[in-house]
Amino acid sequence: MGFILPTKDQFKELMSQEYKGPIVMVNLLKFKPNGGAESYQKYYEATKSLMFGKAITSVVFRGKGLLPVIGNEKWDAIALYEYPSIDAFIDMNRDKDYQAIVHYRTDALEDSRLYCTAPEE
Repeated sequence: MGFILPTKDQFKELMSQEYKGPIVMVNLLKFKPNGGAESYQKYYEATKSLMFGKAITSVVFRGKGLLPVIGNEKWDAIALYEYPSIDAFIDMNRDKDYQAIVHYRTDALEDSRLYCTAPEE
């Protein structure tokens, strides 16, 4: 079984960070066969109209995974999204309108990784 959503402990740890600046969330995505990519596209489109319009997030990069050069995990897609802060990311996840569409992401994925990054100072 793959990883699709953060655990409660991971979410609490993210919320406890003292860092207050912008973050980039690195998404590694493996789609379910037979419709996973299409379901994720629905999630992306719904999220784009919901959150990007509120300046909660912006797309840094979205692309197709070609091949691993180091390691052997293969990912169908890689996406980097920038948020003004960890709080903005948390607020998005708690938003009732976002909660109504997140099922497209869950339905789409066989496995995923989500890594919170901060710029070096």
